[in-house]
Amino acid sequence: MLVFNDIISGDELFSDAYPLKEINDIVYEVDCKLVQVKEGVDVDIGANPSAEGGDDDLDEAGVSTVNNVVHSFGLQSTQFDKKTYMTYIKGYMKSIEKHLKEENPDRVDKFKAGASAVIKKILGNIKDYEFYTGGSMNPDGMVALLNYREDGITPYFTFFKDGVKAIKC
Repeated sequence: MLVFNDIISGDELFSDAYPLKEINDIVYEVDCKLVQVKEGVDVDIGANPSAEGGDDDLDEAGVSTVNNVVHSFGLQSTQFDKKTYMTYIKGYMKSIEKHLKEENPDRVDKFKAGASAVIKKILGNIKDYEFYTGGSMNPDGMVALLNYREDGITPYFTFFKDGVKAIKC
């Protein structure tokens, strides 16, 4: 299994145990779902429950509905409007560009062009997104973007590919 860590904060953000697609070599889209958890009970991490002995029924008391990626990786909700997101993303893109210049200089131009198109799309639909940081809440780290597919019920996260590092577990 691969766990993807934020290159700035080191926070674990997602894993390949969830449905994952790479979009235009710039972002990962990670499908997630709302699941019910009971305090003290493990959450669905994307594995096949039938292979692990099935699901246990949860009592109504102490049960809450959570996003499985948010819950599993301890992501923290945060707030942005268009202006504050623009301020954040400018600084974040500079940090990623600096990292790429040191680690993968051939990737810088592709990243800048692709990321600009993604950011333009995000800013045009900023009210459709929810924002999450890693568990450390490092203000310089990646802000994960939660949105819903065209069906209006399937949630997915967007993560910048060059802002994460895959670690084999």
